[in-house]
Amino acid sequence: MLSESIDETAMAAEGAPLAHAPMNATQASRFAPMFKALGDPVRLRLLSMIASAGGGEVCVCDLTGEFHLTGPTISHHLRVLREAGLVDSDRRGTWVYYRLIPAGLTVLAALLDAGTFI
Repeated sequence: MLSESIDETAMAAEGAPLAHAPMNATQASRFAPMFKALGDPVRLRLLSMIASAGGGEVCVCDLTGEFHLTGPTISHHLRVLREAGLVDSDRRGTWVYYRLIPAGLTVLAALLDAGTFI
């Protein structure tokens, strides 16, 4: 899983802005799942809800009621975000709590940095 192997320094170095130099196939394969995870409206909303949660984390029980989707579908979307290295989770009793992995968004922001064009 990408979330278990995030090394912010290595990924930031590898994640130079797209306009800096063409990406090689390995780099594209590494970052594509992160962008793909954000390409779904439900996952984008989930990430936003997790990132903006007070206390830095949110219980899955507080996420599911915001959508007209089944629990397993929400779990699938959360798993995609977790596997992409954007969120992490901890089980506490019967509930799972999710929190943002800031390094994931930092890398994406670095890749999309268009500062050289402004």
